[in-house]
Amino acid sequence: MRHRIKKNTLGRQRAQRVALMKSLAESLVLHDSIVTTKAKAKALKTFVEPLVTKAKKGDLVSRRRLISALFTDKVVNKLMDEIGPRYKERPGGYTRITNIGYRPNDGAEKVRIEFI
Repeated sequence: MRHRIKKNTLGRQRAQRVALMKSLAESLVLHDSIVTTKAKAKALKTFVEPLVTKAKKGDLVSRRRLISALFTDKVVNKLMDEIGPRYKERPGGYTRITNIGYRPNDGAEKVRIEFI
């Protein structure tokens, strides 16, 4: 029974899902907005917002946790140097999801996820 389990598996195994979230998070940090499906964007929001909260602290422990959660140092540096200080006064809610339309081939709902 799935009582009180709130994990969106996205039809993937754990390792594939973690790799997908890491790569989507890196793309979002590097480009400030990406276009993806609604289900992936909702899952990505729960993955990225704690990373931004860690980046706001700006200490060495936070940097090491970001390095363990992401693939490249370029993304970690951008989070710590640009994105973290940008949201220093904001208590949460760093991303916005905007509906775009539907994909023509399979009808999946496309959205744009971006930093506010």
